[in-house]
Amino acid sequence: MSHVRERDRRPGPAALRWQSQAVLLAFVPVTAIWVILGASSAPHAHSHRVWLAAAISFGFVALVWRLRAASWGGALTGGIFAAALFLRTPGWHTALWPLLGLVVFTFAATRFGRRRKEALGIAEDRRGRRASQVAANLGVAVVAGIPLGGAYAFSSPLPAGHAALAAMLAAMAEAAADTLSSEMGQVLGGEPRLLPTLRLVPPGTDGAITWVGTMAGCAGAAGIVSIGQAALLLSHPEALVALAAAIGGLFFDSVLGAFPERRGWLNNDAVNALSTLFAAVVAGIACRWA
Repeated sequence: MSHVRERDRRPGPAALRWQSQAVLLAFVPVTAIWVILGASSAPHAHSHRVWLAAAISFGFVALVWRLRAASWGGALTGGIFAAALFLRTPGWHTALWPLLGLVVFTFAATRFGRRRKEALGIAEDRRGRRASQVAANLGVAVVAGIPLGGAYAFSSPLPAGHAALAAMLAAMAEAAADTLSSEMGQVLGGEPRLLPTLRLVPPGTDGAITWVGTMAGCAGAAGIVSIGQAALLLSHPEALVALAAAIGGLFFDSVLGAFPERRGWLNNDAVNALSTLFAAVVAGIACRWA
C-alpha cells in the first residue's frame, strides 16, 4: 500500500512540462541564431551553400510532416537542426547522412508492432514527435558541432574538429539506440527488467530493459556510427569511441529512467537530452585524450 501511495504522490506530466520547455530553450534558439547569423555573414562564394541549406531544411520539414513522424512544431525544429548540420558540415561529407539514418531507423522502429503497442497502451502518439522530443534527441548533436567563440562562430562553414564530429555522431547514435531498444524491446523482448536489480516489471516501465531491445539498440547505434564514419571521414578509433559512448549513453538513459524519472524528478525529454549529452561528452573527451 505504501508503494501505491508513493506512486500517487509523483508529479504528473504537466508538473514537469517546464523541463520540456527548458530543453527547447536550451537548443532551438542558439541553433536558429547561429543558422541566421552564419548564413547572413557567409561570403558570396559560399552563398550557394546557404540556399542549399534552406532547401534541405524545407525538404526535411516536408518529409517528416508527410510521414507523420512529427508534429508541425517537431518538423520545424528538425528543419532548423538539419540546416545547422549542413552549414556546419557542408558538401557530400555531411552530418545529414547519419541524421537521415536516424530518421529512417526511428520511423521504422516506432511503427514496428504498432498494434501490440497500442494494445499495451505504450504506442507513440499518431501525430508524431513533439518539438521538445525532437530537441531532446537531436539538440545535443547539433550544438556539439557549433563553435562558440567570437567571429569564428559566424564565419563561413569550416570543417569541425574530429572530437566535435565524434561527439555529434555519438549523440545521434545514442538517440537511435534509445528509440530502437525501447520500441523493439516492447514488441519482441518479453518481460523487461529494471536496472540494477533486474527485477521483472511491466512493459513500458521507465528504465526497464530487455535483452532483444538492448541488442537492437546497440545494432542501431552501430549502424548510425558506420554511416557517420563514412560520411564524416572519421578514423576507426574515433568511430569506436563514438559507438562506445553511444552504448554507454543507452545504459545511462536506463539508469536515469529507473531512478529520477520513476520518482518523478525528470520527464522523458530531460532524460533523453541528458543521455545524448552524456554520450557526446564522453566521446568528445575520449577523442581529445586519444
